[in-house]
Amino acid sequence: MSEEISVDDLIVAAKVLQAIRAEVGCSIHEAIDEFELRYNRLRAERPADFTLPHGEYGRNVYT
Repeated sequence: MSEEISVDDLIVAAKVLQAIRAEVGCSIHEAIDEFELRYNRLRAERPADFTLPHGEYGRNVYT
């Protein structure tokens, strides 16, 4: 059995689309809003976990 990856871990790994899709219980707009809140919180709380510059997270994500 594989361990489920948390949305926070997907965000840190720059897997934005997977993170948004993980928020299945809400609309895409609500998921994007949630992603932004979580991303900003994670950048503040776990800056060393982020390997890409800020502008690279969310690149090639079109809504």
